[in-house]
Formats: sequence, structure tokens, C-alpha cells
Amino acid sequence: MNKLAQVFANGKSFIPFITAGDPDLEVTEELVYQMAAAGADLIELGIPFSDPVAEGAVIQAADQRALESGTTTDKIFVMLNRIRRSCSVPIAFMTYVNPIVVYGTERFMRNCQEVGVDAVIVPDVPYEEKGELEPWAIKHNVHLISMIAPTSRERIRMIAGEAQGFVYCVSSLGVTGVRKEIGGDVAEMIKLVKETKDIPCAIGFGISTPEQAAMMAEFSDGVIVGSAIVKIVEKYGAACVPHVAQYVRTMKDAIMKNTMNSFSKS
Repeated sequence: MNKLAQVFANGKSFIPFITAGDPDLEVTEELVYQMAAAGADLIELGIPFSDPVAEGAVIQAADQRALESGTTTDKIFVMLNRIRRSCSVPIAFMTYVNPIVVYGTERFMRNCQEVGVDAVIVPDVPYEEKGELEPWAIKHNVHLISMIAPTSRERIRMIAGEAQGFVYCVSSLGVTGVRKEIGGDVAEMIKLVKETKDIPCAIGFGISTPEQAAMMAEFSDGVIVGSAIVKIVEKYGAACVPHVAQYVRTMKDAIMKNTMNSFSKS
């Protein structure tokens, strides 16, 4: 059973991202357990790839560390099989079309279903080419997540109309990475999505502080944070788990306080 609906069922959601295998898969496994315990509603796992075109320098370096540690897609599936014995947190893969096709699209989606991966996000597959993956995703009950960006403009309604699970709203132009200021177009993007379809919208790219997370939660259903967490992993290496867990707890608290404030004002 796909668990994506529960991610947004209890108010605003916090969605942390880490690169699987950075610094190794043993640490990744422990990070999943501890981020779930700290309040993560959905965990994004990046499958390391040698040419991650949507990623900034921080996640590119994490991909390289993960590949150097011997991380493979098969090993990630084995790790997730272990995780599912005791942890039911919803999980999404962030990857690129090349690793999926090389692995075998149907085999990839079937394995996702078997280990309880609820969604797959593929930044380099535009809406017009989603047919390369979608039939196998649907067959194996895996949501193929649509992404929209400020440049999507007239395509937003078209993309939203066929979106499933949730819509990943890219907050600013360019690649992933921490930013001091978040683009102002995202609220308008979400408004257009909601006018087209009643579907959750989560904002990612550039968010790093509790203040930014709370601000984005005012007009979205969830907040996605990647580079800021990957920086913690890079800084502390194998000792990163408690530091990441504390960060997740802080970000989730900021989002929940925003939710409570919104309820009290209404």
C-alpha cells in the first residue's frame, strides 16, 4: 500500500533529503531511523549518480563520496529491505532517468514496490517525456512526482492536472543549494496548482533555516530540505546522525509552530 497520502494528512510536512551511501550505507540506514524518530514525514533518498544535473556542489560532492564508498542501486534496495522490518516512514527516491533505464525501468519500479518506496522524483524527465517511466510506476503503485518551477508558467496547470502524490515546487531557478533568500514566485505557482487540482504542494531548493521553513509552510503543504542536511553529513561524517536528527527536529518544530499559529488565527 502506498503511504504517500499520510504524509500530508496531519498538517504541514517536513521532508529531509540525504544521499544514500554518504558517507556509507550503514550511516544512511541509521539516519533514516533517526530522522523518522525526529519527526520527518517523508524521507527523500538520493541515488548517487555521476552526473546529477539538478544538483549544486554540495550534493554533487555527496554523490561522489557515495559512489566511492561502493554504493549501488542494488545495495540501496537491500538496505531498504532491512529498514522496512522496523520502520514504516514513507520514502521517495530522488534520481535521474539514466540510472533507472540502465537498471531496467520495470525492474526498478518493481523493486521500489517490494521494499516500500512510495514515490520517485526524476528531475531530468520533463512532463512531455514522463511516458518513459509512468506506465511502470503506475503498474507497481509508485507515484511519479511532478516538478514545477518558476519557468513552468503556462505549463503549470497542464502538469498539475496529471500530477500524483504531491507536486514538488522548485522555489528558485538553478540547481539545489542553500540560499539566503527564496524566490517569491512560489506562492503564485502553488495557487495555480491548487486551482487546477486538489493535491499537496511541497517546496524545495534553497531552504535551510527554521525561519525559511516556517515562511514556506505558510502557503505550502510541506517543506523539502536537502543541501543543508547534506552539509551536516559532510561536516561530521560517520558521527553525523545525532546532528542531523537534531536539525530535523528543529525544522519540524518550526513548521509545526507555524501550523499552530495559523490555526489560532483562523
